[in-house]
Amino acid sequence: MLEGLPPNNASHVLRLVCDERRARAIVDIIVETFDPAETAACAFEIEGGADSPSLATGAPKDMPWAVEVFFGEPPDEAGVRALIEAAADAEAASAAEFSQIAQRDWVASALTGLRPVRAGRVLVHGAHDRNRLRGNDVGIEIEAALAFGTGHHGTTLGCLLALDRVLKRRRPVHVLDVGTGTGVLAIASAKLLHRPVACGDIDPIAVETAGANARANGVGALVRPVVATGLRHGALREGRADLIFANILAKPLRLLAPSLARAAAAGAELVLSGLLASDVPGILAAYRAQGYALRERRDIDGWATLTLKRGGGPRPIKELSTKVVAGFASEGATRL
Repeated sequence: MLEGLPPNNASHVLRLVCDERRARAIVDIIVETFDPAETAACAFEIEGGADSPSLATGAPKDMPWAVEVFFGEPPDEAGVRALIEAAADAEAASAAEFSQIAQRDWVASALTGLRPVRAGRVLVHGAHDRNRLRGNDVGIEIEAALAFGTGHHGTTLGCLLALDRVLKRRRPVHVLDVGTGTGVLAIASAKLLHRPVACGDIDPIAVETAGANARANGVGALVRPVVATGLRHGALREGRADLIFANILAKPLRLLAPSLARAAAAGAELVLSGLLASDVPGILAAYRAQGYALRERRDIDGWATLTLKRGGGPRPIKELSTKVVAGFASEGATRL
């Protein structure tokens, strides 16, 4: 998926330190306003940042949060400041700092201060955190030089947690990951199931990144991403998937509903994400028309992850609301 990935060849960055409430509100409005292929935003708690010169007035000194927005083109600074003011206040808008960056500087910059992310047995981490792996952990190592998407984004984390819950019920045989992005979901599935995972993405750079990540994590033979729009590739249409991930945006998810339904085996579960709360009713309606009903919903950082299953009549809907803190406790990763 493109959500949470910096734009290709990002050239400019906005940085701002403020409190959690304003940070989340600013990221939400940036994500909703800009094309995710051209602009990406992230917010995370930082340590030792209380003395930052870009700290917005009124931000609590004991828990500062960082906002970073990456642009593929020089941004309209006045327009972006107006958005920040609308989402937060004039002080935050004034504190925002814009700068030009080298072509790949955004990678290391965006990952600075981020710590391991845990979802069940899966721990997504950088090379410097290998020592945090426990005996039964399934580690996924993502290097700063290869990718931004490490599971910190609410959509990716929601899908990883959905995978953990699915595996507590059954062992899928054919997994499909549509819009694989950095390949984290496909890699996690391959490592946990020891089976090939079909995956693809519309972005060739994402496909290259996912392949490199799969090889680096020892599952290059099981995860071979392809460039594809939706399921328009033979490698994605082979067989009948009994677990499908589609971590993309609301509009393509609605358009893909018939294709995903055709690719799914009887009893398959669909895990859909990249959705704001306002997107959920439309997505449920589109997949209800294909015979799917909501099994579980999880909300993380304002993003919804839905697990759907075909037929069987109405069943109880288990609502799972999780408040995710992007900063992690000093003793290790946060477990959700």
